Amino acid sequence: MAKEELLKKAQLPAQLAMKYHPFYKGKIQVTLKAPVRSYDDFAIWYTPGVAEPCKAIKNNKELVFEHTNRGNMIAVISDGTRVLGLGDIGPEAGLPVMEGKALLFKYLGGVDAVPIVLNVRDADEIIKVVKALEPSFGGINLEDIEKPKCFYILEKLRKEMNIPVWHDDQQGTATVTAAALINALKVVGKKINEVIVAMIGAGAANIAIARLIIAAGVDPGKIRMVDSKGILYSEREDVDKLQFSDPWKYEMAIKTNRERVVGGIPESLKGADVVIGMSQPGPGVIKKEWVKDMADDSIVFACANPIPEIWPWEAKEAGARIVATGRSDFPNQVNNSLGFPGIFRGALDVRAKTITDEMCLAAATELAKVAEEKGLSEEYIIPTMEDWEVYPREAVAVGMKAIEQGIARVKMSRNELYELAYTTIRRAREMIHLIMREGFIPPPPE
Repeated sequence: MAKEELLKKAQLPAQLAMKYHPFYKGKIQVTLKAPVRSYDDFAIWYTPGVAEPCKAIKNNKELVFEHTNRGNMIAVISDGTRVLGLGDIGPEAGLPVMEGKALLFKYLGGVDAVPIVLNVRDADEIIKVVKALEPSFGGINLEDIEKPKCFYILEKLRKEMNIPVWHDDQQGTATVTAAALINALKVVGKKINEVIVAMIGAGAANIAIARLIIAAGVDPGKIRMVDSKGILYSEREDVDKLQFSDPWKYEMAIKTNRERVVGGIPESLKGADVVIGMSQPGPGVIKKEWVKDMADDSIVFACANPIPEIWPWEAKEAGARIVATGRSDFPNQVNNSLGFPGIFRGALDVRAKTITDEMCLAAATELAKVAEEKGLSEEYIIPTMEDWEVYPREAVAVGMKAIEQGIARVKMSRNELYELAYTTIRRAREMIHLIMREGFIPPPPE
């Protein structure tokens, strides 16, 4: 395909989005899961009958998961300060993204998600609001919150809440990237503990990715992480100040770049086996001549949204063997949507109290395994969202790990957990297809 055609194809989703969003006036709605056979049923679902489950829950709060939808309901929460690659655009402008997230949760994971954008920016105030919402939800998905406060908010809420709290820009991105890296290294025949990894961007995504790929076997000393001032290393003159302003980045500066490579993006790529870009939208953030300086059989993950740091065809022309982006219109989409629906499905099904790094790594390993079973290639290192069987399998991996770690309120066998996840996800997909066929969701305009 010619470059002009590729560029035209890349621009099409944005053009259609501006037609479809006002046509549908949003992407989600509330519907019922209990029957209304006649008006007499109102006495069961509302007053006076509803008083009985209320009294039961008062005596045993855990029964709220049995008598309400709380066990399958999460909140997608953002303050709009770091939306996609658009930056600080505010809560209202971030709402279409949160609605989109809710759509993916339902269709891919069978999870009911409520988008909530906050007109609050202070980290402690956000924490206060989210904690106050706990009785209504089985989990919290934090989304598009600027760093470093996103690290603080996540850590604090994970400690102080008794339901899973997850920041998808951190944990979700890390899970899917780790899965893609595991398989990309299999394709090029390199060992995970031997590769040099350049990481472009030192924000929420790459810091969480670094933590998880280290847990998967990457040598932290072989990571070169680049922020806006250059490659991180312990002796860089501004690093000591990070102990107080950004302790998460400080930790990376201390444990990475054992060879003390200095410079910026071009220097970080010299001789590197892998580059993971989670920085600002491109193209041109990573240049072709820099990719040429990488090791043979190089792997390029250019995952900035909406435009990758380098176009895939440019990276290929520069000698990269495997190229991945965050977009669905190119091969090897490294997208959080492969992670969070299945991970939350598993966490909710066992009523986990939190989502640990070990649960994320279990999900990454299962993701990688699904792709490997289908047959790895340079253009298929990770499942696509059409490989829907990946979601119940992820759910099982996550749920079993939560049980193993002693943080699950409900214990099930592997088969029981799979049957529950599979049935829940299949029902959600079939319900959406049914209302499309019946015309309650009309086809989009031409």
